[in-house]
Amino acid sequence: MTTSIATSVRSRVSELLNHLCKGLYEREEAVKLALLSALASESIFLLGPPGVGKSLIARRLKYAFRDGTSFEYLMSKFSTPDEVFGPVSIKKLKEEDKYERLTERYLPGANIVFLDEIWKAGPAIQNALLTILNEKIYRNGDQDLKVNIRGIITASNELPPKNQSLAPIWDRFLIRLELGNIKKFKNFLNMITDTKDVYEDDVAEDVKIGENELEEWTRLIDEIEVPAEVLNTIQLTKIKLDEHNNRPNNASDPILVFDRRWKKIIRLLRTSAFLNGREKVDLMDCFLMIECLWAKPSQREIIRDIVAEAVRKHGYSLAVNLQMLRKEVEEFEQDVNEEIQVKHTITEEQLLPIKEEYFELIKKDTQFEGTLVQIKQFQKLSLAESSVTNFYDPEGNLVNRLKAQKSPQQHTIEVFYNSEKMVYPLKTKKAERTEIIFKKPHPIVAKFWEERFEKLQSYIQTQNERMHKEAPNELNHLDDNLFVKSDWSEVVRANLEEVQKALERLQLRLEKIRHSYQNFD
Repeated sequence: MTTSIATSVRSRVSELLNHLCKGLYEREEAVKLALLSALASESIFLLGPPGVGKSLIARRLKYAFRDGTSFEYLMSKFSTPDEVFGPVSIKKLKEEDKYERLTERYLPGANIVFLDEIWKAGPAIQNALLTILNEKIYRNGDQDLKVNIRGIITASNELPPKNQSLAPIWDRFLIRLELGNIKKFKNFLNMITDTKDVYEDDVAEDVKIGENELEEWTRLIDEIEVPAEVLNTIQLTKIKLDEHNNRPNNASDPILVFDRRWKKIIRLLRTSAFLNGREKVDLMDCFLMIECLWAKPSQREIIRDIVAEAVRKHGYSLAVNLQMLRKEVEEFEQDVNEEIQVKHTITEEQLLPIKEEYFELIKKDTQFEGTLVQIKQFQKLSLAESSVTNFYDPEGNLVNRLKAQKSPQQHTIEVFYNSEKMVYPLKTKKAERTEIIFKKPHPIVAKFWEERFEKLQSYIQTQNERMHKEAPNELNHLDDNLFVKSDWSEVVRANLEEVQKALERLQLRLEKIRHSYQNFD
């Protein structure tokens, strides 16, 4: 896809959405996702009470297409296949003994379909609808009629009832969106006082999408790249959903997502990328999954957190194999240190703390009382000048205050008593200390390390260049995704910037490893 085509498509879709959303309040997301699902050849389910604009969205959607025809039907338990798929042709039945329906002005002959209260449809309608959703084929008598339905919007004020055979149809609705009353009071006032005819088609013909364009767009959508960061995010989301389902307290209410839905999600993400004028899917597109994975509204928050965490912590991190890269650098550092560092154990005398607070004088005389000196006070003594020092008995009672100073001899103290200087050793203990001695590596080993360094450095630099090269483009498009709220851009931006910093830290760490084996005094 050339840059000019990408720019043209995005500009066109943006203008089209502006027209479709005009006069609607807090229904922009529903309109955008309805158009996205139609251009991806998928379906959307709207959950909400009567009077929140579900049918209006369907009627507005047909204006996106040139020569678009729509079919709208309110289901009831008394609905018949004739009312949805068309009446049986009496002429065909009489003259040719064929059972065929006249479908032209009914669901099989429409481009945009809106089925309200979908769960009230009977089994005959459900079965025929399932084939249309699955294969875009309607079996009309002994013929398989290829339908040209661009978008199917279904709606209900309730979820599919349990213990009924509605699961197959429910699973076909890729996007599921919950609608409610207008929340912002200003929008509410604007809505009730607005005199614009919201059912009027004010979309210019040159903005609408034609049949030939749809075919070309379908081909180009299939060519959209799905990069590693997106595939990894989807895979991690699936893993996290499985972990959620495996927890004992969630066993009664699992979030079940089957393989077909994941494949449809990929198609939806590709469509989003194409309509946004990009040649590949990005992490912002991944947030569309939130409206594709829930089976009941209470699950939506769980899914939102799972997807957000997958993008925030692992999006580009997985794409550059950051965890594996860290491990390789750590192993390289460990190998170098084991070779150039020789640990040498030294046994030495160390002062023995008494009660963790004192050092003890070894006294053979009894000229003055007190055998303990505080560690803190001893450490402050100097060699050049004496200072008043406290001395304690074995129970820790202060018994004397005499001038003292450190002695040039290790582990001793000089005490001044009756104008006489006396040197006393302090109690010590045998202790082992590990000392590291550095040795120069063998030239063959150093050459091997250099090759290893070059390989790791090349990978880090390649990924770093990719991040810095693509980051401006990625960051520029984060806030203007046509179908995803800009609120999510901070999540993507945080992960992208974190990966860039992590790569820079690993590059610095790698250079320090190289310095350690190349530079010896």
